[in-house]
Amino acid sequence: MTVIIPGLTPAQLHWVNSVVAKFQAPRTFWADPTSDIINADVLESLGNILLIHHAFSRQALSKDRFEFALEQSLLQCQIPAKLTKSRTNPGADIEIRGVPCSLKTEAAANISRTSVHISKYMELGKGPWLLPDLRDKFLHHLRSYERIFTFRHVGQLPGRMEYELLEIPKDLFLMAANARLIIQEGSRQTPKPGYGYVENGPQLLYALYFDGGSERKLQIKHLDRNLCRLHATWIF
Repeated sequence: MTVIIPGLTPAQLHWVNSVVAKFQAPRTFWADPTSDIINADVLESLGNILLIHHAFSRQALSKDRFEFALEQSLLQCQIPAKLTKSRTNPGADIEIRGVPCSLKTEAAANISRTSVHISKYMELGKGPWLLPDLRDKFLHHLRSYERIFTFRHVGQLPGRMEYELLEIPKDLFLMAANARLIIQEGSRQTPKPGYGYVENGPQLLYALYFDGGSERKLQIKHLDRNLCRLHATWIF
């Protein structure tokens, strides 16, 4: 189907038809029927934004675009939502029904379907590089929000895209209070990186990676995806 709109140039109609073609392509949108964040209308609204985005780009939806898309989709569906004012806010990214939430994204080319990796959970800043203190900074950071969501671009094949929205239980991250902390003595970085292993008996639940050197940031590694709640998927 070719859309013809009087007053638009051929070049403008080309891009309009590109979007229309995305809307007409086969797709599978799914939401957990018990989700309090993604109902049928929000699912469709977010899906439409993804379709429009990929009418113009092969790259995954970025974090700032996801934040805006989620806020606008929720508002469109009469769910109160408000992004935080500061783009450098160290805590919550959005309030949903008055509840502060943290939003993360993942879109690595080699993304795992079984584990979650957050390459920059937070900046660790200047000051002494002591793993117990850095772990406590993470625990303090968690006080700023009640829920944690990660939007993942989990599949890209010719003619096919796949996204998912997971919720990471905050209680899981609070278990970091008992993390097994190990400095990487053999590293040439200054300061030396370290790990905080969060375990349940012999099972590794996830690892905090205190990335030293010039970046000084916290990563979340090897988080078992099965420990998270799947709210929705978008395949098209």
